[in-house]
Amino acid sequence: MPLLVMKFGGTSVADLARIQNAAQKVKREVERGYDVIVIVSAMSGKTNELVGWVEQTSPLFDAREYDAVVSSGENVTAGLMALTLQEMDVPARSWQGWQVPIKTTSQHSAARFIEIPREHLDAKFAEGFKVAVVAGFQGVSPEGRITTLGRGGSDTTAVAFAAAFGADRCDIYTDVDGVYTTDPRIAAKARKLEKIAYEEMLELASLGAKVLQTRSVELAMRYKVRLRVLSSFEDTDETSGTLVCDEEEIMESKVVSGVAYSRDEAKMTLVTVEDRPGVAAAIFGPLAEAGVNVDMIVQNISEKDYGGHIGSVTDMTFSCPTNQVARATKALEDAKAAGTIKYDDLVVDTDVAKVSVVGIGMRSHAGVAATMFDALAAENVNIKVIATSEIKISVLIDRKYMELAVQALHDAFALETAN
Repeated sequence: MPLLVMKFGGTSVADLARIQNAAQKVKREVERGYDVIVIVSAMSGKTNELVGWVEQTSPLFDAREYDAVVSSGENVTAGLMALTLQEMDVPARSWQGWQVPIKTTSQHSAARFIEIPREHLDAKFAEGFKVAVVAGFQGVSPEGRITTLGRGGSDTTAVAFAAAFGADRCDIYTDVDGVYTTDPRIAAKARKLEKIAYEEMLELASLGAKVLQTRSVELAMRYKVRLRVLSSFEDTDETSGTLVCDEEEIMESKVVSGVAYSRDEAKMTLVTVEDRPGVAAAIFGPLAEAGVNVDMIVQNISEKDYGGHIGSVTDMTFSCPTNQVARATKALEDAKAAGTIKYDDLVVDTDVAKVSVVGIGMRSHAGVAATMFDALAAENVNIKVIATSEIKISVLIDRKYMELAVQALHDAFALETAN
């Protein structure tokens, strides 16, 4: 039988009524002739509640017990979904991660997949079961302990099962009806995309778009899993939502497919750093060890008096998430105290935002940067930092101009119109 993977996020299974609604969608796919693997998240808000209980009980908690507690939310949803399907006369069985077993590394709360054996689920399908409901977000370590995959891990679970079982498609049901050219709450002209390439979706996810978890898109791209993002709260058919697929499936793309943004950015500048071989490694090595996610990097070279003689010095600027500023500051101050690096001052600006344009069409079209910069200049938006890749241009700007910049860029590239 053809196989389909369907994943339902927390808002899609927030209560019994929504679980029943999701189960109806699963039943419809069974009636179309599919065997179905359903991946479920915990009911909306449940994971936060469980995390809170752990932190109240043990501020310096054992990561193994943290995973044991936090993973329980998905177990509840899986059992309720299987029961609901059984009440609809759909042969279904629930599975926890260790029962499959979903084999992962031992890195608790951030485990990665090692293997998903097919034998147990294949045997149940052969017995006549039509649906396997699997608890997302969790697995089992080589030591036999429960592990979790980090926030958004149920998306990654779904893609991993689709890859392991050779599914026709992986449908991600959420509270939005697809992937848009930008956030519709900011740009009223935002348009839902019928298709988007893996590379574009990966950039949008990493740049702040919350539709799909970044690791899930990476996995889908590696194993060529066709992903579909669609709403749990609308009637859907085979053409609903947005298909995330290989570039070859898209006949002709716009130069730019979407505008992404992230408001939780900070700009950090090390003033008067000695410009010599190895200084970048001396700066970013401690930041990496401290777990700071550095993004945009700019180095400015100037000639000035340094340490009593005229020499070459530089200012080094980089961006990182605002919630990592304290960690970055400590790492740099510790490195300075240890004599690893020298700098006169550390200037931090937490009132910035990152805005990016993304599109595979940028590979073969010139002038994207000029159009972007002209649009921002027309709105008197000053650019602080620029970073580029083959299919992306990102700028750091004052946060108060973020929404204006998103709207201006959406208009400049006429993203409201279809191809």
